[in-house]
Amino acid sequence: MKVIDLRSDTVTKPSPAMRRAIAEAEVGDDVFGDDPTVIRLEQKVAELFGREASLYVPSGTMGNQVALRAISEPGWELLCERDCHVVNYEAAGPAVHSQLLTNMIATERGILTAEQVEEAIRPPNIHHPITKIVTLENTHNRHGGTIFPLEEIRRIRVVADKHKLLMHLDGARIWNAHVATGIPLSDWAAPFDSMSVCLSKGLGAPVGSMIVGDRAFIAKARRIRKLFGGGMRQVGILAAAGLYAVENNIERLADDHRNAKILAEGLNKIKGFRVDMSRVETNIVIADISESGKSPEELVTILKDSGVLAVVFGKTRLRFVTHLDVSRDDCLKALDIMSSIKIK
Repeated sequence: MKVIDLRSDTVTKPSPAMRRAIAEAEVGDDVFGDDPTVIRLEQKVAELFGREASLYVPSGTMGNQVALRAISEPGWELLCERDCHVVNYEAAGPAVHSQLLTNMIATERGILTAEQVEEAIRPPNIHHPITKIVTLENTHNRHGGTIFPLEEIRRIRVVADKHKLLMHLDGARIWNAHVATGIPLSDWAAPFDSMSVCLSKGLGAPVGSMIVGDRAFIAKARRIRKLFGGGMRQVGILAAAGLYAVENNIERLADDHRNAKILAEGLNKIKGFRVDMSRVETNIVIADISESGKSPEELVTILKDSGVLAVVFGKTRLRFVTHLDVSRDDCLKALDIMSSIKIK
C-alpha cells in the first residue's frame, strides 16, 4: 500500500539529482569559513533576498533563535502574533535564549496590523519592559499558510521606525508567498532587520535554514550560532542539498499550491470535513472535522490505516500539507480514501 504523506512539507526525501549534488559536494571546514559549497549557498541566498549576507544553520528554530538573540537585549519585549511558530513551536526559545518577554496578539488570519502593533507598544516607564522587537510569520502555519500582505508589513515598518523597533521575519515558507504572489524575494525581505528562511520544507532539502541580513548582523549571528552548538565542519554535504533546492525547486511550489486547492475543494465535498477556502493561499489545508462525529485523533488513526497521513491540529481540526513528494493523483487518491470513511 502506497502511503500518501500529507503531514508536513518537512517529510520530503532528496531526489536522485539532489543526492548526486550531495555526493559530489566540494567541502571544507565551515567553522574556519572555508567550505566552498556553504559559501556558494550563503552568497546565493543573500543575492536572492537582496541582502548583504546570509548564514547556514541546522534548523528553522535555530535560525529564529539565533537571529532574535543577535538583535536583542535581555528584558526587551517581543511583539508577535498569538499563534506564531516562534512562540508555539520553539520550546520557549525567546525566554530561554534571549530573556525576552513575549506579548502575543490575537488575530483572525495570523496577520498583525500596524494599528495593533502601535497599540501594543508600551510607553517609556522604568516599571515596564522595553517594547523593542516585532516578529512576523510569512506564510503562517497555524492559520493555514496564509500570506502576510506586503503592504501591511510596510505599514508596520513605518510604526517600527517611529518607535525605534526592530523587525524579524520567520520566513520559513516565504518561498511560497513569493511564488503565490509573484512579488520578488528581495521585496519581502526589505522591511526586516533580520529573517530566517527554511530549505527543508517546500524546497525539499533534508536539513537546514538560512539567516539573512546585513554583514554586521550576520557576523554577530555567526558567533551566536557557535554558542548554540550550530557550528558544523564539512557541512557542504548538506549545503549542497540546500543549494540544489534554491536553484531548482522554488518555482515548482506552484504545483503544491494547485494541489492544495484540489485537496481543499475535494474535502469540502466530503461529509464531515469543512475547509475555509479563503485561507487556502499556498500549500496548507486545515480541515474542521467537528461535524464528523470523530475526534481528530480517531480520524488520523483511521486515515493512517488507510494509507493517508495527516496531523491533529487542534481539538476539531486536521492539517494537510502538499509538497514535492505528493502529486495531483496522490491528492485525488487521498480524497477517495477520505470519502469512504463512515461519518455519523
